[in-house]
Order: sequence, then C-alpha cells, then structure tokens
Amino acid sequence: MNSRIKRRALRAAALLAGIALAGSAFAHVFPEKQEPGAGATVASPAQVKVTFDGPLEPAFSSLTVTDAGGRQVSTQKSAVDAQQPAVMTVPLPALAAGHYTVHWVAVASDGHRTHGDYGFDVK
Repeated sequence: MNSRIKRRALRAAALLAGIALAGSAFAHVFPEKQEPGAGATVASPAQVKVTFDGPLEPAFSSLTVTDAGGRQVSTQKSAVDAQQPAVMTVPLPALAAGHYTVHWVAVASDGHRTHGDYGFDVK
C-alpha cells in the first residue's frame, strides 16, 4: 500500500512538472517599461529603450520609430543588449516637435512572436 501511494505521488509530481514546463514553453514576451514612456511628452530623446518581461531573440526582434506621417525616423538598426537580453534599444537622430510611434517586434527565446506599438510626443 505504501508503494502505491508513492507511485501516485510521483505521477502527480510528474504531471505538475509537465504542466509547468508546457506553460513556460509557450511564453510570449511583452513590454514592461518603455523610455520614453507611452503617452509621454519629452525633449528629443537620444534613443528608445524597451524592457520586456523575458529574454529576446536578437536576430528577429526589432524597434522602429515613425513620425506622424508614418515615415521612419530611426535610421540605425535596433539592438538587444547582450548583458540584459530583455532590453532592446534603437538610437534616434534629433527629433522635431511632434508625435512619434514606436513599433516593436519581440521574438522570445522560444521563438514565439509578439508585436505592438505606442506613441510619445516631442515638445
């Protein structure tokens, strides 16, 4: 009887571990913090920095910035920080006053892709 209880406990533990691993295997990453922040009004920023809630796949993740007319103003390629793989930045030239939109594509280290955008204003 004691061995039967142990087997059931082991099966239950294995099942719970499998469920936990399956949930993390289908993880998607989303922004946790943006600089400049969503809806912020700021002086012309030198860069856009987005911190995600998990590590990114650098080859497939990107940030671009467009002006109110939809023209891309970020002229350099975005990069994922090698020391902080959940942080991605894109340098910016001096921006004129106006509304700008940050477009992000985030591919998690497990290959799942998310994307979105947010706006900020330059005074």
